[in-house]
Amino acid sequence: MSSILTVGTVAFDAIETPFGKTDRIVGGAATYISLAASYFSKPINVVSVVGDDFPQEALDNLVHHGADISGIQVKKGEKTFFWSGKYHNDMNTRDTLATELNVLADFNPVLPEAYKACDFLMLGNLTPAVQQSVMDQIPVRPKLVVMDTMNFWMDIAMDELKAAIARIDVLTINDAEARQLSGEYSLVKAAQKILTMGPKYLVVKKGEHGALLFNKESVFFAPALPLEEVFDPTGAGDSFAGGFIGYLASTRDVSFENMKRAIIFGSAMASFCVEKFGTERLQNLTHKEIDERVQDFIDLVQFDISLVNN
Repeated sequence: MSSILTVGTVAFDAIETPFGKTDRIVGGAATYISLAASYFSKPINVVSVVGDDFPQEALDNLVHHGADISGIQVKKGEKTFFWSGKYHNDMNTRDTLATELNVLADFNPVLPEAYKACDFLMLGNLTPAVQQSVMDQIPVRPKLVVMDTMNFWMDIAMDELKAAIARIDVLTINDAEARQLSGEYSLVKAAQKILTMGPKYLVVKKGEHGALLFNKESVFFAPALPLEEVFDPTGAGDSFAGGFIGYLASTRDVSFENMKRAIIFGSAMASFCVEKFGTERLQNLTHKEIDERVQDFIDLVQFDISLVNN
């Protein structure tokens, strides 16, 4: 089985949606990525930082799901990264109510020696300088390097971001970020431009409208599954990334054809994530549930058609 290294936040979130609200609950990109990936491949080696206010039971839960947490730094006397947000009725837009960087403000990731021989690297959304620092510590390039980022880094650290993008295989961003990064409105033109920056593949996440996978020759579209209940979109993109890289690691096949399958598995994990607040839905999934959800995606797009030439 292939080893996965993920670097990202392990954090607290406070979330309000039209369907309810939570006080501080466990979140963070690395948490969602690890939980989603754990259903496909183990071990998942996690590099992050928390304060001593972070509950031991939450760390134990990551271990229970197949994560190695020896790369998570615990800073004594300091507080864990905290984010609070309120979603609008459409569940696609949100207001950030609070962002407290705390231990993340001076996070300097240090990879344990055992982590450096990873097969698959998933760089969660962090400063581009931190993402590059992680890549600098890995002596042999992994089989696949996937990176997530966001518009904030495009606003304040575009040069560093482009330097990081030049070193990866797969970039995952949403449609607005693809347009901002490329300066192109058409997602096809945007993808073509981004692929000249270094990545071999681009994944454009479109939330409830699915996801697009590009390489220089081809494009693949996966729809989002229509769900009866969407409680909390927080972590959906990271759950997608975890399912995506977890499936690729389980198959050790990084071809475009297999990435198409990985997009479906990633979309399935994201669809579970939004059904409950925080990580609750990802905690106790069964492989039967995952298989049935993937089949729902297959049924959604499968059809027979015959073209008749008149």
